[in-house]
Amino acid sequence: MTIAVTGATGHLGRLTIDALLRRGVPASDVVAVVRNPAKAAELAGQGVQVRTADYADRAALETALAGVDKLLLISGSEVGSRVPQHINIIDAAKAAGVGLVAYTSIPDAPNNTLQLAQEHQVTERLLAESGLNHVLLRNGWYWENYTNDLAGTAERGVLAGSAGDGRVAGAARADYADAAAAVLASDENQAGKVYELGGDEHLTYPELARAISDVTGKPVEYRDLPVEQYRGILESAGLPAPVAAVLADADAGVATGVLDVTGGDLQRLIGRASTPLETVLRAAL
Repeated sequence: MTIAVTGATGHLGRLTIDALLRRGVPASDVVAVVRNPAKAAELAGQGVQVRTADYADRAALETALAGVDKLLLISGSEVGSRVPQHINIIDAAKAAGVGLVAYTSIPDAPNNTLQLAQEHQVTERLLAESGLNHVLLRNGWYWENYTNDLAGTAERGVLAGSAGDGRVAGAARADYADAAAAVLASDENQAGKVYELGGDEHLTYPELARAISDVTGKPVEYRDLPVEQYRGILESAGLPAPVAAVLADADAGVATGVLDVTGGDLQRLIGRASTPLETVLRAAL
């Protein structure tokens, strides 16, 4: 049973391969699809098959997916370019005869109002229309989203956002990777299944700020801002305007509850509780 992972040298891809190996999948049965094979030297050293293909290269993708039974399609990182990239992968998977595609989507994708959800909605529809057997892994928010500027947040003493009193059911990136590995390594038929994935903790941003304060030892408060003002702050911090707009919109979505995932799918798949926010914060220091 050959299992391929796209974006295999990215954070989620690499963690998923690690989780597959921990679950007993032989390294020789794992295919790492990467843009730059030099970055996958360690994987190759473990016996993982490394194949080179860019999301934009349809022919290379088909070659890379030859003989693959199951594929984890990790959604592209280029917001605004994901749909054509995903079309290439779906078409390549179909041409290569892949038996099952697992796709990393977003919570409650059909009804999700976030800007970030739009390309996921289209990709889910394309998968449904493709005729490929597929399973949807609707990943919730990563706690790591709050660690990119952890030191800066602690120094400023302010966690800014537009989330109001909404809650986030976050989990560690490794938790979502482990869930993907559990689905891919399972002998159970996964075709047609949908997993809504979120963590055990359901935290407001004031609670996030207190957790950051506890871990860093510096007082941090949450400052709730209008969406446009928060977007401006993100742009002034150096983020491209489209990215800042998507992130500010996601915070506004938190206020409406779109990232407060319940149901326990993540915990059932990984067989344990999700990683606490505190653990993720301490690992980032």
